[in-house]
Amino acid sequence: MSEAASEVIVEHHQGWAEVVLNRPATRNAINGPLGLALADAFRRVDADDEIQIVVFRGAEGAFCSGLDLKSFNADPPPAWLADFSSIWRGAHRAIFECRKPIIGALERYAINGGAALALAADLLIAGDNAFLQVGEVQQGMAAPYNMAWLRLRHSEALAAQIALIGRRYSGTELKTLGIAYETAADADVVATARELAAQLAAYPPGALARIKAGLRVYGPTSADVWFDLATGVDPVGRQAPRHIDK
Repeated sequence: MSEAASEVIVEHHQGWAEVVLNRPATRNAINGPLGLALADAFRRVDADDEIQIVVFRGAEGAFCSGLDLKSFNADPPPAWLADFSSIWRGAHRAIFECRKPIIGALERYAINGGAALALAADLLIAGDNAFLQVGEVQQGMAAPYNMAWLRLRHSEALAAQIALIGRRYSGTELKTLGIAYETAADADVVATARELAAQLAAYPPGALARIKAGLRVYGPTSADVWFDLATGVDPVGRQAPRHIDK
């Protein structure tokens, strides 16, 4: 198994699958190999006609802590660093183009780049005490992929509330705001997501993909057109990622 492949695992079930961020030692933080593996995982589940729906989660009780700051600031820089923008675009493109609905299982936290992955889910199950934080504003940075997913699914007013303030939003707040479909006790988030996936996977074959396709026709024409809108408005440009408090 390659380094990239080991960063993300695909687990198969009866009619559905799980895509699992698999860097638990870093709380599933994002680096180049994870981005490559994430794109590959979503391409594979999308191409598998036996899979009707996907659960997207992190390994060992946390969704995603954001960028792996140690990797991004390593000396010497990792070989993938120069290509990370295209790697990360590729991961989000694969998620955007996945025809199967995606159920996100938000355990513990989803921060910055990790928040963008949680917001990419069609249906989000959040732990009562878990939180999502789009905190780039605290670092003086833009949040293009968070913006892209928020504006794909929600109003400008709600996106502003999440991104301009930059604070943590708990699972119960996310449900109230309409960002999360449902909340669950922290220990039951994955089980709840799996139960929903099994229920929906039992619907007639292809029905879920047809509904998702019908929803998407009211939105952007392609992933790159949509993401270019978000990435093209940052006058500051790329900065080295920095820590924010969790």
